[in-house]
Amino acid sequence: MKLSSEQVRQFEELGYLLLPDLFSPAEMAILNAEVPKILTQQRTEVIREKGSDAPRSAFYVQTWNDVFERLARHPRLVEPGIQLLGSDKLYMHQFKINAKAAFDGAVWQWHQDYATWYEDDQMPSPQAMNIALFLAEANEFNGPLMFIPKSHRGGRLQAGHDVTTTSYPLWTTDSETITRLVAEGGIVAPKGPPGSALLFHGNLVHASGSNLTPWSRWIVYLSLNRCDNAIRRFKRPTWIANHDFTPIEMRPDDCLISYARQARGAAE
Repeated sequence: MKLSSEQVRQFEELGYLLLPDLFSPAEMAILNAEVPKILTQQRTEVIREKGSDAPRSAFYVQTWNDVFERLARHPRLVEPGIQLLGSDKLYMHQFKINAKAAFDGAVWQWHQDYATWYEDDQMPSPQAMNIALFLAEANEFNGPLMFIPKSHRGGRLQAGHDVTTTSYPLWTTDSETITRLVAEGGIVAPKGPPGSALLFHGNLVHASGSNLTPWSRWIVYLSLNRCDNAIRRFKRPTWIANHDFTPIEMRPDDCLISYARQARGAAE
């Protein structure tokens, strides 16, 4: 899948791009059938909310779930990364499902992902990005992602290490800086149905509020990095910050549908 010149311009200008209905309802049904089984597993890679059994994130899912292994190598997600990052050799720095569970989903503080990739992993430069696929609807009520448009243009900002607010430590941006950035660029909260995708720069400042609704907000994230920009520090385990820099080999575009077809055939 190739982005248009206008889509590339928007990404470079604003720091993000929304692609509505990138995956079909049939493909989303295949993915979403797996999510409850993933989030209920008791394993190290599934992190719970602070003081709760509600799931916060499930990491490295592509290595322990066959369906999401296919999604991690899907051309509709990987090819835009190749185009925007300017390299056909990308590896998966991080792969996770953020659950934002109904009633219990806690905040994600204001931050740049590259701040954490730099501080914790010594990623040399911000030649990495996120591709977020909505597994469930993201609406104005269930803690949607909030972006500060154009905030990626200022490069990596000073960050403080927040290890207390939530169950997942994060290098966060202070309130004074957020106030200044919002005065310059405002805040947007891209929303959409399952199957919509958000592409955003590693330096784009973003956050999300808590989820007080009965609707969980499931999003799967591919954090793609150039192989020649691989991390230098291995403080975090590979299931959080991948130590394997093997380039992603894409699967066919119909890999989810063909997998479901094969699974049905094996069951009959």
